[in-house]
Amino acid sequence: MTDIEIARNTELETIVKIAQKLNIEDDDLECYGKYKAKISKSVYEKLEDKKDGKLILVTAINPTPLGEGKTTISIAIADGLSKIGKKSILALREPSLGPVFGIKGGATGGGYVQVAPMEDINLHFTGDIHAMTSANNLLSSIIDNHIYFGNELDIQEVTWKRCVDLNDRQLRKVQTGLSGEKNIVPREDGFDITVASEIMAILCLSENIEDLKEKLGNIIIGYNLKKEPIYAKDLKAEGAMTVLLKDAIKPNLVQTLEHTPAIIHGGPFANIAHGCNSIIATKTAMKLADYVVTEAGFGADLGAEKFLDIKCRKAGIKPDAVVIVATIKALKYHGGIEKDKIQEENLEGLQNGMDNLYKHIENLKDKFGLNVIVAINKYNTDTDKEISYIETSLKEKGVDVSLVEGWAKGGEGAIDIANKLVDLVEQPEHFKFIYDLEDNIKTKIEKVAKEVYGAIGVDFSEESNKEIERIQKLGFGNLPVCIAKTQYSFSDDAKNLDCKEPFKITIRDVNLKAGAGFIVAISGKIMTMPGLPRVPAAENIDIDEDEKIVGIF
Repeated sequence: MTDIEIARNTELETIVKIAQKLNIEDDDLECYGKYKAKISKSVYEKLEDKKDGKLILVTAINPTPLGEGKTTISIAIADGLSKIGKKSILALREPSLGPVFGIKGGATGGGYVQVAPMEDINLHFTGDIHAMTSANNLLSSIIDNHIYFGNELDIQEVTWKRCVDLNDRQLRKVQTGLSGEKNIVPREDGFDITVASEIMAILCLSENIEDLKEKLGNIIIGYNLKKEPIYAKDLKAEGAMTVLLKDAIKPNLVQTLEHTPAIIHGGPFANIAHGCNSIIATKTAMKLADYVVTEAGFGADLGAEKFLDIKCRKAGIKPDAVVIVATIKALKYHGGIEKDKIQEENLEGLQNGMDNLYKHIENLKDKFGLNVIVAINKYNTDTDKEISYIETSLKEKGVDVSLVEGWAKGGEGAIDIANKLVDLVEQPEHFKFIYDLEDNIKTKIEKVAKEVYGAIGVDFSEESNKEIERIQKLGFGNLPVCIAKTQYSFSDDAKNLDCKEPFKITIRDVNLKAGAGFIVAISGKIMTMPGLPRVPAAENIDIDEDEKIVGIF
C-alpha cells in the first residue's frame, strides 16, 4: 500500500482524546475539526514549574535528493518509546508546499510511521504558513505605500522581500511598480520562499506573542540616504503583522498512526534558514511528556548545528541525546556510487561513504559534546552484509547503533533504539557551542566552516565584506550566524560528495535578520527561492472521483 492508503486505512483517535493523554483540558484546546487542534498558551503557563522531559534530537548524514527519513525515524522512535511504556511526544516542523509539489514530496513520515491527517498536514494544515506569507507581504505593501505617499522616512534602499510558499525560480528577481501611475517608483524586488522568510524565523524563535511583536518591530526593511537602518516599527507595521500571526503562534496538536501525540509547528528550511520547529512547540512538549523527539533539517552540518548554536542558545535548552539517521543508499551515494545504482549491493562504495557519517559523529560527539547513537533507516534493498558492515564499523569506534524498521513495522520496529535511548539520555554530557557570541562575525563563520564542515578556510566576497562591516558598525556583531549552504555536501559545492580534497567555503553575501536575531551568510550557489525539478511531484498529485487526494507521498 502507498503511504496515503496506509494512513486512510488507520482509524485515528479524536484530537480531544489525544490531548487527554497529555492532561490538556478541553478549554486549552482550539479544535480544527476532529483530528487537529491548536494548544493554548495557558498550557505552558500552567506547567511552567514542571520538570522538563528528556529531549532527543534527530538529525542525519548529508542526504540524497530524496532525503534520508529523519521524520520517519523521529515518528518511529516516539512510537517505539510509547510501545515500551514511556510517555513520549513528537515536536516536528510543518511541511512547506514547496517540497510537497517539488522533488521531496510530503513530510509526514512514511509506511507505518506517519503523523496524521497526512493530507491536511502536507497541504494547508491550520493555515500557519499562509498567515506568515500574509504578514510578510503586508509589510511589503506598507513599505511601498509609505514611499508612494511621500517617503517621509527617506527610504533609499529596500532590503525586504516578498514571499510565497511555493518553489518558483521566476520570482527570484522581479520588477515592481510598472503601472506608470503618478508617484509609483519602479524598483527591483524579489521573492523568497515563505519558509526562508524572516517572519518564519521570528515566529519559531519567539517565546510568546509579546516577544513576537517586539521581534517583528525590529525587522530591518531597508536603509535611508545616511545608510541608517529603517525598522518595521518605524512604519508602525508590527501591530497588524502580529494580528495576522495571533493564531499561527499557537502550536498544532495531531497524532501518529499509533496515536502518539505530535506537536507540529513552524517549518524553516535548514539549507537556507535555521531548520528547526518553534521554541514554543519544543518547550511545551518538554512540559507535557517525559521524552520529546524533535528533528533538525537536512544533514547535521546544517540543521543540527543551527539547532544547537541558534535555537538552544536562544531557548536555554539542550538535547539529552542525538540520533544520527543514516541510510545505506546515502552512504553509497557519498561513496561515489551513481544514483541509479545505489540500491545495488556495493561494499566498496559503502566503505568509501562512511567518512561522511564519521564526520557527523565527530562533530556531535566531540565538538558539541553530546551523547550520540546512529539509526540505520532500513530499506528493503539493504543487504545483510551491508547492515553488518555498518554495525561492526561503528561498534569498533565505540558508537552505538540501531537498525530501525519503523517504515515496515511501525513502533515495533523501533523498540531497540527506544530502549537504548532511555539509557543514553541518562548519560553525562559536556555540551558546548561551536563559537562564542563575542567572536566577530567572520570568526563565527570560520569556526563553523572549519570545525563543522571541515573546510580549510573561508573566502569572503567584496559584497559580503562590505555587509559584514555595516552589520558590525550597526552594533549587531554579537548575533549568531546562520549559514545558507547546500545540503548535499559538507562543502558549498553540491557535487563534491566525498570532500576528500581540501576545500574552502565561499561567502558571497551576508544578510542581517535583526528581528529574528541572527546573521545569514550565503555560500556557494544556494538560493532562498528554490525552483521546481524537471518532473515536479505536482504532476502526480490529483483528486479522484470520491474527492480524495492522491499522489502525495
